[in-house]
Amino acid sequence: MADDFILETRGLTKAFNCFVAVRNVDLRVRRGSIHALIGPNGAGKTTVFNLLTKFHTPSAGTILFKGEDITAERPAQTARRGIVRSFQISAVFPELSVFDNVKVALQRTLGADYRFWQSISAMRVLDARAMQLLDQVGLSRYAGALAADLPYGRKRTLEIATTLALEPQMLLLDEPTQGMGHEDVDRIKDLIKAVSASRTVLMVEHNMKVVADISDTITVLQRGEVLAEGAYASVSADPAVREAYMGAEEHE
Repeated sequence: MADDFILETRGLTKAFNCFVAVRNVDLRVRRGSIHALIGPNGAGKTTVFNLLTKFHTPSAGTILFKGEDITAERPAQTARRGIVRSFQISAVFPELSVFDNVKVALQRTLGADYRFWQSISAMRVLDARAMQLLDQVGLSRYAGALAADLPYGRKRTLEIATTLALEPQMLLLDEPTQGMGHEDVDRIKDLIKAVSASRTVLMVEHNMKVVADISDTITVLQRGEVLAEGAYASVSADPAVREAYMGAEEHE
């Protein structure tokens, strides 16, 4: 049923002059699922994310969120609907503490978008929620540390925490485990699985073990078009997918 899908695209297309980066992409993301968007470099994954979050305007096609046409909306309107892209919205302030980074993001919940001039006492109402979020992502012991001093994997975790502070209905994660060691990859993978319990996650991810372990549905892009879609077992067995993407990974 249509109500099962929180996000749909129909014929989504983006051309840059004569180059078509995304062509006729039909995407349906089921509510409460983890949906992975994969493909080789240049397949159009980031362009799709930019179209969904309105940093690019589609050349053709339609974007529906919860059944409503949001194709013509501005980025801020789309974010207010609860579609949040982690690395764009949850900027980490390196000279603020981990705790204060989360409090800055939480200001929106008060209807006070980044009012840095508010008194300290007025902002204390956010303290409990900030610590709750840090505990949820495993960063409570780093609350007093400067964000700049965090190891890379912990910084990425903090970005997810500040994104969760915006209470997204749908979380878009672009390469959440890129550049991480095995321990950090496992931590982020477990965190994504945990936060998906109450929201939908759409992620671009190159780590096939992460994709295999936590994704409910996988869409494979090649040259801007959908090559295959389904569960990991069926997608990974598709000869066209193996040749275009997974086979290349195996030979690296």
